[in-house]
Amino acid sequence: MTSDSPAKPETTAGTRLRNFLIAIVAIALSVALFLGLRTETNSFSLANLESASIPLEVATTNGKPSIIEFYANWCTVCQKMAPAIAELEQQYTDKVNFVMLNVDNTKWLPEMLKYRVDGIPHFVFLNNTGESVAQAIGDQPQTVMASNLEALVTGSSLPYAQASGKVSQFSAPVTTTSQDDPRSHGIQVVN
Repeated sequence: MTSDSPAKPETTAGTRLRNFLIAIVAIALSVALFLGLRTETNSFSLANLESASIPLEVATTNGKPSIIEFYANWCTVCQKMAPAIAELEQQYTDKVNFVMLNVDNTKWLPEMLKYRVDGIPHFVFLNNTGESVAQAIGDQPQTVMASNLEALVTGSSLPYAQASGKVSQFSAPVTTTSQDDPRSHGIQVVN
């Protein structure tokens, strides 16, 4: 014998309760995900690192060693390294100045030319008198950066000086002007 009667439908109250619980769980997960992503991106963003950085003029004159990072907000390698830099900044904040210079700001053109910034992130390590002692370019492991910072604090030679990793290509904007003097051979860089 086959039964042609349809299966017993769920009760209306049971369906409503199930849908209500699914909606509550979905809302709770959405809020948790939103807050989790917001907290992560805010605490390690390049903008936050830049706003917390020491001004270059202070860093070169306050008697503490410094690390200068040339970066750009569009630089994926800079974004990737932001959490590691933030953690190092927390560890060494009392011993080392952390300076962030955005390469998209032409105000820093003299510094970009001085340190020959041609890829970012570009890190310059300065001793306590503001003299450049080493540079690192590109994606650097946190352990390498920590070793360099530790050596910088103790006044030792940096173990990973002139280190190079993956970079975002960058060309400093150079303003040019024509010269009337025939001995000038064309154009010169103007700061």
